Amino acid sequence: MNELTGAPGRSTSEVFPLDDKDRAILVELQVDGRMSYADLAPRVGLSQAAVRQRVNRLTERGVMQVVAVTDPLSLGLSTQAMIGISVSGDVRVVAAAVSECREAEYVLITAGRYDVLAEVLCEDNEALLALVNDRIRAIEGVASTEVFSILKMEKMTFSWGTG
Repeated sequence: MNELTGAPGRSTSEVFPLDDKDRAILVELQVDGRMSYADLAPRVGLSQAAVRQRVNRLTERGVMQVVAVTDPLSLGLSTQAMIGISVSGDVRVVAAAVSECREAEYVLITAGRYDVLAEVLCEDNEALLALVNDRIRAIEGVASTEVFSILKMEKMTFSWGTG
């Protein structure tokens, strides 16, 4: 199980080197994750069978997963924020508790000003207030929070490791 994504496959401690063909497959699938092997093969210079084997290997090892990415606004989630959380005590316990919040998209343990950063999506400011005030600040070990409202998403990419 991939500890980072929760997907079946490798743990985050095992590294699989990518060759140029693997990277080309990843780049193409990041543009269109539903691309057929017949369309993908000539773009990366391999046969359909070779592409199928490589995609299966990349997926089984947890190097990649093909998922649907939603538009939060179209789902009624108009308020996006980053929450910086300072912790007294075990940061892992607090991060795990924040991860249980359905609004949390990313929860990161960090070094620096905040011990935990959480990206959250909420229906509106009232829901964000309830999340922060009633639920996150109530977690044992949360010393303080700071909310950064996201006004506009300027860039979002999923090209890790391919460039």
